[in-house]
Amino acid sequence: MHLSKIAVRSFALILSCCALLACGRDSYTTWNCLSSAGAKSKMVTKKAQMQFQEQQFDYCGSLGERSFFSKACPANIQDADFVFTPVSGLLHGNSQDYQCTAL
Repeated sequence: MHLSKIAVRSFALILSCCALLACGRDSYTTWNCLSSAGAKSKMVTKKAQMQFQEQQFDYCGSLGERSFFSKACPANIQDADFVFTPVSGLLHGNSQDYQCTAL
């Protein structure tokens, strides 16, 4: 019986350590995007930022399913550089529409 209490405590300690390690990991999603003109680009959404065409944009907020990203967030988030709808994969920015697929 004494051995099983040690085993339970050891297992609990291991689970706690794993949970702490998982908290430090960054959550990100990589997307392949295709412009309406046929150009391919890679996009990464990570925490409150988006990386697209070798530039980084900050998350400005959301309205419904649409998320807004910009170099400098405007007072009206609808004026942001990019509008992204993760559910459909539609990205609009640089006067172009992109269809993105999560990897």
